[in-house]
Amino acid sequence: MAEDICHNITTVSNRIQKACQRAGRNPDEVQLIAVSKLKPLEDIKRAFKCGQLHFGENRAKELQDKMADYEEESLQWHMVGNLQTNKIKYMVDRVNWIHSIEKKKYLREIEKRASRIDRIINTLIQINISGEDQKSGCTAEDVPDILEYAQGLKHVRVRGLMGMATYVGPDEAEQVRPQFQQLREIRDQLRTYEADSVQLDELSMGMTNDMEVAIEEGATMVRVGRAIFGERNY
Repeated sequence: MAEDICHNITTVSNRIQKACQRAGRNPDEVQLIAVSKLKPLEDIKRAFKCGQLHFGENRAKELQDKMADYEEESLQWHMVGNLQTNKIKYMVDRVNWIHSIEKKKYLREIEKRASRIDRIINTLIQINISGEDQKSGCTAEDVPDILEYAQGLKHVRVRGLMGMATYVGPDEAEQVRPQFQQLREIRDQLRTYEADSVQLDELSMGMTNDMEVAIEEGATMVRVGRAIFGERNY
């Protein structure tokens, strides 16, 4: 199993490199986030031994438990799933990135909690680029107000945008290219709001089936679960 995870990480890394070559990009510009949703902590430890440093979780309780049970300092934890205000207090002492900000109240709570322990939390604003009701995220029109609020924060950094495209099969990824294009264009338009705690360098978009297209459209973070850890047992 450990060998499988190492092999999978290498395979995904090769996919990232090839996509970057096609796009004329440096592979170092793209961070692989291994999403271990519903997978045991032992799988994370195996992946870490293979050189993987960035790990994402979709559920706050699972993230909380794994962070508490694995205190490896060089590991970077990412919250990539739906956020709830009352869960933030359980993650601020260890989480490094929160991708799913869609309201000012989340930034307010992170600032309050992080200020008490003098930590700085990196965040991304999630935009609903698929237009699907079941997907989280704000609209592009909501973002300027959020960014203006974020500019004055001391313990929160807004580093970019996150989006989840419509789910497609591995042979249908081209269908969601316009959604990734849209997120990049929104980010570029919002650059005028960069100041102090707002620096919009990051685009978190692309998963197992569509990450190549996302990278070609400017992704700096790809969130990959199944291609690394295998199918999940729901």
